[in-house]
Amino acid sequence: MRMMLRTVRAVVSLMWLRVLPLFAQILNFSYHNSEQLGTVLKNFNLQYPAITYLHSIGKSVEGRDLWVLVVGKYPNMHTVGIPEFKYVANMHGNEAVGREVMLHFIEYLLINYQKDANITQLITNTRIHIMPSMNPDGFERSSVLDCDSVNGRYNRNGYDLNRNFPDAFEENTDPIQPETQAVMDWIKSEHFVLSANFHGGAMVASYPYDNSYNTPPDNDVLTYIAGLYSNNNAKMSSANSCPDSLGFTNGITNGAVWYKIKGGMQDYNYIFNQCLEITLEISCCKYPDSSTLQGFWNDNRVSLIEYMKQVHMGIKGQVFDMNGVPIQYALVDVLERQRICPYHTDKNGEYYLLLRPGTYTFNVTVINKSIFKTITIPESSNLSAMIYNFQFSEKTSSPTPTSSVCFTTEGTNSSSALQVCLLTILLRTVLVLLHNTL
Repeated sequence: MRMMLRTVRAVVSLMWLRVLPLFAQILNFSYHNSEQLGTVLKNFNLQYPAITYLHSIGKSVEGRDLWVLVVGKYPNMHTVGIPEFKYVANMHGNEAVGREVMLHFIEYLLINYQKDANITQLITNTRIHIMPSMNPDGFERSSVLDCDSVNGRYNRNGYDLNRNFPDAFEENTDPIQPETQAVMDWIKSEHFVLSANFHGGAMVASYPYDNSYNTPPDNDVLTYIAGLYSNNNAKMSSANSCPDSLGFTNGITNGAVWYKIKGGMQDYNYIFNQCLEITLEISCCKYPDSSTLQGFWNDNRVSLIEYMKQVHMGIKGQVFDMNGVPIQYALVDVLERQRICPYHTDKNGEYYLLLRPGTYTFNVTVINKSIFKTITIPESSNLSAMIYNFQFSEKTSSPTPTSSVCFTTEGTNSSSALQVCLLTILLRTVLVLLHNTL
């Protein structure tokens, strides 16, 4: 009997050893050049075709592909009710850790799909876009163990891509670069709800605004999600994580309070494209030795997952006309937190608002018609935001982009964008005042 038990145990152990590689990550902890990065992403797509979609959103100055891998139950296209999420890394070419962390994160998601309930639910309920390198040309000119220089930071034309986006607070006269334009076009082609971009040279989670000391209307949500990422990364949340640390409280900072920048990507996402974004500095050394990469992956793995879950906080739904037809460009305002550029519905009439639990008054506006509704939002459960659909009971006119939001100037490096946004705020305020006096 004992001999039989030992034989059974040996067979089970052998079977487990054969199954184990399916669950283990096998991607090397080493730096991958542009050609190797493309090969890794193509292999992921070949191995998991049902839940991945690989595409290039454009080319760098030197003609390298700007790869994005999409992971989701429906990876090829948007599905109503499923929010769009993105991670972008390596926009400064010499800040290399995020580039490799993204590759390992993709692998982690794929190998755990239908094996880990948490990851399976995330992939089922979220369309996840991951761009490991926004500046492949800069990366190719960078050098390992270069912790502090700017070699490789800029694109091939010598521009800092994180100073190259349209700015709501002052004029940005720099010509928009191919990499920047590709990302702008990509953002406009999707309805991103939450995002983060990865950098190196410090250890902190930075949130908008980057170019204004004014408090953003979603400050409570922005500080919450920045704190959540930092709190799940012990080194980032430490006050003295880097040798020359500025002692960031709880590992987070407002971008402008740290130092102001013009043309930053996180402000562009938040103000002009209604996508909440933070900037994550995840390594003290910009381009550390490859022997440290596994440690960085271990430090960030839980944060990456927990941050992504927050795309499901708050409330989501659609806006319909009296006939049940979805309305595009309807304004969806929360009266307690009106953004510079008001939130508007997409082509499916969808809206996604990331809000902490609480009671809010919503103002949904189409031309001269408004719906006012007070709604209490609970904690999100089962990776799904609260669902609430708005429907007009009267005949309404279809809005146009120019009558709704800052569309006329959001794609240009012009300070007039802020003027358009401010005019829109004035018009919204008049509507609210009329409502309150009736």
